[in-house]
Amino acid sequence: MATKSTRTLDVNHSYVTKGYNPTPEDVASAVDTNANISGDEIRSVNVNSNTTILKTFCAFFANGKRNSSINEKLTKLSQNSKRRLREEKMNELSGKINPKTLEQLRKKTKFTKDELDALCRIYRKLVSNCQFANKTLTVSSSGAAIVKPQQQEGIERIVFRELLHSTFDIVTEEILMERMFCSWDKSHEGLPLRLDGWLVGLSVFLRGTRNEKAAFCFRVYDLNGDGFITKDEIFTLLRNSLIKQPQDEDPDEGVKDLVEIVLKKFDIDKDGKVSLSDFMMTVEKEPLLTEAFGQCLPAESAIISFFSTLQV
Repeated sequence: MATKSTRTLDVNHSYVTKGYNPTPEDVASAVDTNANISGDEIRSVNVNSNTTILKTFCAFFANGKRNSSINEKLTKLSQNSKRRLREEKMNELSGKINPKTLEQLRKKTKFTKDELDALCRIYRKLVSNCQFANKTLTVSSSGAAIVKPQQQEGIERIVFRELLHSTFDIVTEEILMERMFCSWDKSHEGLPLRLDGWLVGLSVFLRGTRNEKAAFCFRVYDLNGDGFITKDEIFTLLRNSLIKQPQDEDPDEGVKDLVEIVLKKFDIDKDGKVSLSDFMMTVEKEPLLTEAFGQCLPAESAIISFFSTLQV
């Protein structure tokens, strides 16, 4: 019986799949054959069908529970991450740093933990000064005060320049001060200095090795950041740093002559420009040439004075 039923069902299936329209005789034959299927067989088919449906439902339900568990874990991780970021933000705003961050900064800089704590407090004050300076009030046509908000928190150019000038006696041209600001944190060039970049740059500025300080000076003098100090850049740097004499008819001619002399001194590989390798090799032989194109490092007396004022 079962074999016959299966064969009849397969024939009917072929009608459908092949697009064949069965004749009345075919239909009658199929009905007659299926009529011979016993009730036990029908019940068996129904039980098997119900079992299959139940298994499918259970698998779907279990899969849904797994997906729900995964989503809950992802949500929890996201909440923990947001909470940790908020805590770090609040610590930075209050001038505090958590022990883990403090240890990371200690490894990346040449400061002690006490010095880092004091420098973080200074950073907080400098950022507050930036926020105050950025809340510039202007008057609109209606007479209402408009507050200009700060785009990104950190130490900005104005406060940075004032700090270098008043604290470290850096008296240099505007173009060099701008390049110092941009070169302070290589990973965020030109943006307000965040805590990490501020401390790492300050470590090089105050306690860097001779090579670290020379590399910093090179980045400052590389005005367009292409990895070379060109003849035009040397001309710009020297022209801004030299004092013009009133009796000079064409001071630029004297600067051009000086550029040729300096370029011959620094251009080791004779390619018409100064690479980092050229610069490092030259200042290694003659350390006094490290700031040949303008002041961008503090005097030792200024460094000692600064650390003596830290409240550690």
